[in-house]
Amino acid sequence: MSRIRLSIILVLTLSLSLLAIAPASTAPRRSQDHRRTSGVLHRYAEDTYRSMVAMTNKRTGLTADNLSADGECSEYTSPTNIGAYLWSTLAARDVGLLSRRQARRRLARTVDTVGQLERHEPSGQFYNWYDPATREKLTTWPVDGNPVYPFLSSVDNGWLAAGLRMVARGAPALRRPALRLYRSMDFGFYYDPQVGQIRGGYWTELPPNQVYAPQVSGGCETSPAEGDTGEGWTCHHYGSLNTEPRIASYIGIAKGEIPPEHYFKTFRTFPSTCDWGWQEAKPAGVNRSYMGVDVFEGHYTYRGMDIVPSWGGSMFEALMVPLLVPEEQWGPRSWGVNHPLYVRAQIKHGLNEAGYGYWGFSPSNNPAGGYREYGVDQIGLNPDGYSSDQERTVVDRGFASDTPGEPPCREAQPKPDSYGHGVVTPHAAFLALDYKPNRALRNLRRLRRDFDLYSAHGFYDAVDVVSGQVSRYWLALDQGMIMAALGNELTDDHLQSYFARGRVRRAVKPLLKMERFTAGYAR
Repeated sequence: MSRIRLSIILVLTLSLSLLAIAPASTAPRRSQDHRRTSGVLHRYAEDTYRSMVAMTNKRTGLTADNLSADGECSEYTSPTNIGAYLWSTLAARDVGLLSRRQARRRLARTVDTVGQLERHEPSGQFYNWYDPATREKLTTWPVDGNPVYPFLSSVDNGWLAAGLRMVARGAPALRRPALRLYRSMDFGFYYDPQVGQIRGGYWTELPPNQVYAPQVSGGCETSPAEGDTGEGWTCHHYGSLNTEPRIASYIGIAKGEIPPEHYFKTFRTFPSTCDWGWQEAKPAGVNRSYMGVDVFEGHYTYRGMDIVPSWGGSMFEALMVPLLVPEEQWGPRSWGVNHPLYVRAQIKHGLNEAGYGYWGFSPSNNPAGGYREYGVDQIGLNPDGYSSDQERTVVDRGFASDTPGEPPCREAQPKPDSYGHGVVTPHAAFLALDYKPNRALRNLRRLRRDFDLYSAHGFYDAVDVVSGQVSRYWLALDQGMIMAALGNELTDDHLQSYFARGRVRRAVKPLLKMERFTAGYAR
């Protein structure tokens, strides 16, 4: 339960108990404050869902990837976008923006269309790009006419499966079709038992010169050998635990398609030896064992905090999954410690280290055009860093030697004197609602006050807080995260309940409960 909801409960209870002894004016003032907060959240939800409706094809129920301020929808969509619309519609119904009949009709249209989409029959997985108007799998990119090579993404299919599971739980009239689709998606397809991790995805038709791993070989190749089928796995695995693909891991574990030990075979940080000296920084930590798997419980230290990093240091990597899974409750000694610290690190970077006056760094549209990853590079494993500014300012603290007194594995570089044009995305602040609600709402309020960043469709996607340049787009993924955060805040975590109860809870909670991160405040 977030602090906003807890505060509301405590204040209302106290107000009732003091009616007989306190002046009548005290209780109304407090309740007005909380009504105002709830009203702001409700307005954000109403406007944000309006953007999701505008992005969604009325005939097919498929949600476009993005919408521009001039009303133009993209001509492509992905499994993630479709999943985001499903849970956003559940949230809109639960906060009172839709009647149950309206929501059921919209959800039914989308679920019916999903059942008609072409997909990879052996695995039941969906392709990564479809035309939201025709339902067709894309073979040509509508923006530039370049060919689209069919790809199955483990993380994107994870978010669609999550949306289907939530519909099955949250809209009983659609339980059968939604559950049938959810059950038909095999996430064991991505699992590599030799590594113990899931792969990024699978090409059913290889692009030219694509580096891939054929099924018959453990190595990576750039072109099909004689006898190969011309399809293959991505060479990379999702090796970092604190990233958004863990939604696919949770689903695979809950369905019995991936062994539970997989959870402990991903990295908290990479090992602290020079062999791994290419990572962002030298981690500290201890070795522990869970379910017979040796785990290096590593962390990075940032501004007085020991944090289990994400891959790039962005908000959505770390905090999109807990929109649907109560990780901090199930893992009080792991995620329950790390999630609030991660938010605190983002705040400290934006306000103290970079001095932008605002915070919230996550992949988003670039106000200067295109799409880009943003983050706090010092809380990410990626050595290239997701920077928080347009200039890609990063910090390289080097990597100390394994042996005291020996030269470092990697020399530290001079720390930058300043940061440049910081880019803040509102969805990142919404992801912080459950951990720092007052700070999140204050940040959003200041962004609205200082920039032309808000519209009838909610917040635009991102702003350069130095120049004031705004990306006048709405992205289905980012609006979907905002809707999930607001839905949970306004309904006491209904969306989490739809996804996480039942088999997910029984399979995943014991894994999170047994682990203890080395995260905390540095000593």
